[in-house]
Amino acid sequence: MTGPIQNRHVVIRTIERADAGVAAAIGATGSSTVHEAIGRRGFLGPDIRPIQSAARIGGTAVTVLAHPGDNLMIHAAIEMCQEGDVLVVTTTAPSTTALFGDLLATSLMTRGVRGLIMGAGVRDIADLNELGFPVWTRHISCQGPVKDTPGSVNIPIAINGQVINPGDVIAADDDGVVVVARAEAAWALEQSEARVAREEGTRAKLAAGELGLDFYGHRKRLEDYGVQYLDTATDL
Repeated sequence: MTGPIQNRHVVIRTIERADAGVAAAIGATGSSTVHEAIGRRGFLGPDIRPIQSAARIGGTAVTVLAHPGDNLMIHAAIEMCQEGDVLVVTTTAPSTTALFGDLLATSLMTRGVRGLIMGAGVRDIADLNELGFPVWTRHISCQGPVKDTPGSVNIPIAINGQVINPGDVIAADDDGVVVVARAEAAWALEQSEARVAREEGTRAKLAAGELGLDFYGHRKRLEDYGVQYLDTATDL
Protein backbone atom coordinates (compact mmCIF):
# COMPACT_ATOMS: atom_id res chain seq x y z
CA MET A 1 0.00 0.00 0.00
CA THR A 2 1.36 3.42 -0.96
CA GLY A 3 0.37 7.04 -0.67
CA PRO A 4 -0.85 9.08 2.31
CA ILE A 5 -2.44 6.09 4.08
CA GLN A 6 0.82 4.14 4.29
CA ASN A 7 2.08 3.68 7.87
CA ARG A 8 -1.04 5.36 9.29
CA HIS A 9 -4.11 3.99 11.05
CA VAL A 10 -7.23 5.65 9.69
CA VAL A 11 -11.01 5.39 9.61
CA ILE A 12 -12.37 6.90 6.40
CA ARG A 13 -15.89 8.14 7.08
CA THR A 14 -17.06 8.95 3.55
CA ILE A 15 -16.61 6.60 0.60
CA GLU A 16 -18.05 6.39 -2.91
CA ARG A 17 -20.24 3.33 -3.22
CA ALA A 18 -21.53 1.52 -6.26
CA ASP A 19 -25.25 1.99 -6.74
CA ALA A 20 -27.02 -0.16 -4.14
CA GLY A 21 -29.61 -1.44 -6.61
CA VAL A 22 -26.95 -2.41 -9.12
CA ALA A 23 -24.94 -4.17 -6.40
CA ALA A 24 -27.98 -6.15 -5.27
CA ALA A 25 -28.81 -7.12 -8.85
CA ILE A 26 -25.24 -8.27 -9.51
CA GLY A 27 -25.40 -10.46 -6.40
CA ALA A 28 -28.71 -11.94 -7.54
CA THR A 29 -27.12 -13.32 -10.72
CA GLY A 30 -24.73 -15.46 -8.65
CA SER A 31 -21.00 -15.38 -8.04
CA SER A 32 -20.16 -17.93 -10.75
CA THR A 33 -22.11 -15.99 -13.36
CA VAL A 34 -20.49 -12.71 -12.37
CA HIS A 35 -17.01 -14.24 -12.33
CA GLU A 36 -17.42 -15.64 -15.84
CA ALA A 37 -19.20 -12.56 -17.20
CA ILE A 38 -16.46 -10.13 -16.23
CA GLY A 39 -13.65 -12.23 -17.67
CA ARG A 40 -13.03 -14.76 -14.90
CA ARG A 41 -11.84 -12.06 -12.52
CA GLY A 42 -12.51 -11.08 -8.92
CA PHE A 43 -12.77 -14.50 -7.21
CA LEU A 44 -11.51 -14.29 -3.63
CA GLY A 45 -10.50 -17.95 -3.63
CA PRO A 46 -11.91 -21.34 -2.64
CA ASP A 47 -10.86 -21.01 1.00
CA ILE A 48 -13.33 -18.18 1.68
CA ARG A 49 -16.35 -20.39 2.32
CA PRO A 50 -19.95 -19.84 3.52
CA ILE A 51 -20.98 -21.00 6.97
CA GLN A 52 -24.56 -21.40 5.71
CA SER A 53 -26.33 -22.76 2.65
CA ALA A 54 -28.42 -20.99 0.03
CA ALA A 55 -27.54 -17.41 0.97
CA ARG A 56 -26.97 -15.09 -1.98
CA ILE A 57 -26.05 -11.44 -1.47
CA GLY A 58 -24.84 -8.42 -3.37
CA GLY A 59 -23.72 -5.26 -1.65
CA THR A 60 -21.10 -2.54 -1.37
CA ALA A 61 -17.85 -3.10 0.49
CA VAL A 62 -16.85 -1.48 3.75
CA THR A 63 -13.29 -2.67 4.29
CA VAL A 64 -11.30 -3.44 7.45
CA LEU A 65 -7.58 -4.07 7.85
CA ALA A 66 -7.10 -5.57 11.31
CA HIS A 67 -4.20 -6.90 13.33
CA PRO A 68 -4.08 -10.72 13.68
CA GLY A 69 -6.21 -11.84 16.61
CA ASP A 70 -7.61 -8.35 17.19
CA ASN A 71 -11.09 -7.09 16.26
CA LEU A 72 -10.88 -3.51 17.51
CA MET A 73 -11.22 -2.13 13.99
CA ILE A 74 -14.36 -4.16 13.29
CA HIS A 75 -16.02 -2.27 16.13
CA ALA A 76 -14.86 0.97 14.52
CA ALA A 77 -16.10 -0.14 11.10
CA ILE A 78 -19.66 -0.84 12.22
CA GLU A 79 -20.26 2.87 12.69
CA MET A 80 -19.27 3.42 9.04
CA CYS A 81 -21.72 0.83 7.68
CA GLN A 82 -25.06 1.61 6.10
CA GLU A 83 -27.98 -0.20 4.47
CA GLY A 84 -26.80 -2.48 1.65
CA ASP A 85 -23.17 -2.75 2.71
CA VAL A 86 -21.07 -5.90 3.06
CA LEU A 87 -18.32 -5.83 5.68
CA VAL A 88 -15.02 -7.20 4.29
CA VAL A 89 -12.26 -7.94 6.81
CA THR A 90 -8.69 -9.11 6.48
CA THR A 91 -5.60 -9.02 8.68
CA THR A 92 -2.07 -7.76 8.23
CA ALA A 93 -0.75 -11.32 8.66
CA PRO A 94 -2.43 -14.75 8.68
CA SER A 95 -4.81 -15.23 11.60
CA THR A 96 -7.05 -18.13 12.58
CA THR A 97 -8.59 -16.34 15.57
CA ALA A 98 -12.32 -15.66 15.49
CA LEU A 99 -12.67 -11.91 15.05
CA PHE A 100 -16.45 -12.00 14.71
CA GLY A 101 -19.48 -13.61 16.34
CA ASP A 102 -23.19 -13.23 16.94
CA LEU A 103 -23.01 -9.99 18.95
CA LEU A 104 -21.23 -8.11 16.19
CA ALA A 105 -23.65 -9.64 13.69
CA THR A 106 -26.57 -8.25 15.67
CA SER A 107 -25.05 -4.78 15.46
CA LEU A 108 -24.45 -5.08 11.71
CA MET A 109 -27.97 -6.34 11.06
CA THR A 110 -29.37 -3.32 12.87
CA ARG A 111 -27.55 -1.13 10.33
CA GLY A 112 -28.83 -3.10 7.32
CA VAL A 113 -25.55 -4.80 6.47
CA ARG A 114 -26.09 -7.76 4.15
CA GLY A 115 -23.23 -10.00 5.23
CA LEU A 116 -19.59 -10.48 6.22
CA ILE A 117 -16.55 -11.59 4.23
CA MET A 118 -13.80 -12.63 6.66
CA GLY A 119 -10.17 -13.29 5.78
CA ALA A 120 -9.52 -14.63 9.29
CA GLY A 121 -11.90 -16.54 11.59
CA VAL A 122 -15.43 -16.41 13.01
CA ARG A 123 -17.30 -18.22 15.77
CA ASP A 124 -20.86 -18.64 17.13
CA ILE A 125 -21.81 -20.44 13.93
CA ALA A 126 -25.10 -21.85 15.18
CA ASP A 127 -26.13 -18.44 16.50
CA LEU A 128 -25.15 -16.69 13.28
CA ASN A 129 -27.22 -19.16 11.29
CA GLU A 130 -30.17 -18.72 13.63
CA LEU A 131 -29.90 -14.96 13.18
CA GLY A 132 -29.82 -15.44 9.42
CA PHE A 133 -26.72 -13.29 9.00
CA PRO A 134 -24.66 -14.57 6.03
CA VAL A 135 -20.92 -15.07 6.57
CA TRP A 136 -18.10 -16.24 4.32
CA THR A 137 -14.87 -16.98 6.17
CA ARG A 138 -11.46 -18.60 5.96
CA HIS A 139 -11.54 -20.18 9.45
CA ILE A 140 -13.95 -21.23 12.19
CA SER A 141 -12.52 -21.09 15.70
CA CYS A 142 -13.74 -20.83 19.27
CA GLN A 143 -10.68 -18.73 20.16
CA GLY A 144 -11.76 -15.14 20.58
CA PRO A 145 -9.95 -11.86 19.89
CA VAL A 146 -8.37 -9.05 21.87
CA LYS A 147 -8.91 -5.34 21.25
CA ASP A 148 -5.41 -3.90 21.64
CA THR A 149 -4.06 -2.99 18.19
CA PRO A 150 -5.06 -0.26 15.74
CA GLY A 151 -5.75 -0.88 12.09
CA SER A 152 -7.74 0.91 9.39
CA VAL A 153 -11.26 1.13 7.98
CA ASN A 154 -12.24 1.91 4.39
CA ILE A 155 -8.84 1.58 2.76
CA PRO A 156 -7.90 -0.80 -0.09
CA ILE A 157 -7.32 -4.35 1.22
CA ALA A 158 -6.51 -7.66 -0.45
CA ILE A 159 -7.70 -11.24 0.09
CA ASN A 160 -5.79 -13.94 -1.78
CA GLY A 161 -4.36 -11.31 -4.09
CA GLN A 162 -7.72 -9.79 -5.00
CA VAL A 163 -7.91 -6.09 -4.15
CA ILE A 164 -11.13 -4.84 -2.58
CA ASN A 165 -11.64 -1.10 -2.51
CA PRO A 166 -14.25 0.61 -0.34
CA GLY A 167 -17.49 0.86 -2.30
CA ASP A 168 -16.74 -2.04 -4.64
CA VAL A 169 -19.46 -4.61 -5.26
CA ILE A 170 -19.35 -7.92 -3.39
CA ALA A 171 -21.30 -10.87 -4.80
CA ALA A 172 -21.39 -13.97 -2.59
CA ASP A 173 -23.26 -17.26 -2.50
CA ASP A 174 -22.64 -20.99 -2.05
CA ASP A 175 -20.02 -20.96 -4.83
CA GLY A 176 -17.82 -18.28 -3.25
CA VAL A 177 -17.17 -14.55 -3.23
CA VAL A 178 -16.42 -12.23 -6.16
CA VAL A 179 -15.45 -8.55 -6.08
CA VAL A 180 -16.43 -6.17 -8.87
CA ALA A 181 -14.73 -2.79 -9.09
CA ARG A 182 -17.11 0.08 -8.38
CA ALA A 183 -16.35 1.70 -11.73
CA GLU A 184 -17.31 -1.53 -13.54
CA ALA A 185 -20.54 -2.20 -11.66
CA ALA A 186 -23.06 -1.14 -14.32
CA TRP A 187 -21.10 -2.94 -17.05
CA ALA A 188 -20.75 -6.05 -14.88
CA LEU A 189 -24.51 -6.16 -14.31
CA GLU A 190 -25.15 -5.87 -18.04
CA GLN A 191 -22.68 -8.66 -18.80
CA SER A 192 -24.01 -10.88 -16.01
CA GLU A 193 -27.64 -10.51 -17.05
CA ALA A 194 -26.71 -11.23 -20.66
CA ARG A 195 -24.97 -14.41 -19.52
CA VAL A 196 -28.03 -15.45 -17.52
CA ALA A 197 -30.18 -15.02 -20.65
CA ARG A 198 -27.77 -17.09 -22.74
CA GLU A 199 -27.75 -19.84 -20.14
CA GLU A 200 -31.54 -19.97 -20.17
CA GLY A 201 -31.36 -20.70 -23.88
CA THR A 202 -28.72 -23.35 -23.29
CA ARG A 203 -30.78 -24.93 -20.53
CA ALA A 204 -33.75 -25.20 -22.89
CA LYS A 205 -31.62 -26.98 -25.49
CA LEU A 206 -30.25 -29.43 -22.92
CA ALA A 207 -33.74 -30.09 -21.57
CA ALA A 208 -34.87 -30.87 -25.14
CA GLY A 209 -32.17 -33.54 -25.37
CA GLU A 210 -29.56 -31.70 -27.42
CA LEU A 211 -25.93 -32.33 -26.53
CA GLY A 212 -23.54 -29.59 -25.55
CA LEU A 213 -20.94 -31.70 -27.32
CA ASP A 214 -22.63 -30.67 -30.58
CA PHE A 215 -23.98 -27.14 -30.14
CA TYR A 216 -20.83 -25.93 -28.38
CA GLY A 217 -18.70 -27.40 -31.19
CA HIS A 218 -16.82 -29.73 -28.84
CA ARG A 219 -17.15 -32.74 -31.16
CA LYS A 220 -14.98 -30.97 -33.73
CA ARG A 221 -12.51 -30.05 -30.98
CA LEU A 222 -12.18 -33.69 -29.95
CA GLU A 223 -11.57 -34.61 -33.57
CA ASP A 224 -8.89 -31.93 -33.87
CA TYR A 225 -7.21 -33.29 -30.73
CA GLY A 226 -7.12 -36.75 -32.28
CA VAL A 227 -9.62 -38.37 -29.93
CA GLN A 228 -10.92 -41.58 -31.49
CA TYR A 229 -14.33 -43.23 -30.94
CA LEU A 230 -14.08 -47.03 -30.74
CA ASP A 231 -17.01 -49.41 -30.50
CA THR A 232 -15.31 -51.59 -27.86
CA ALA A 233 -12.04 -51.79 -26.00
CA THR A 234 -11.08 -54.75 -28.19
CA ASP A 235 -10.70 -52.28 -31.07
CA LEU A 236 -7.65 -50.72 -29.40
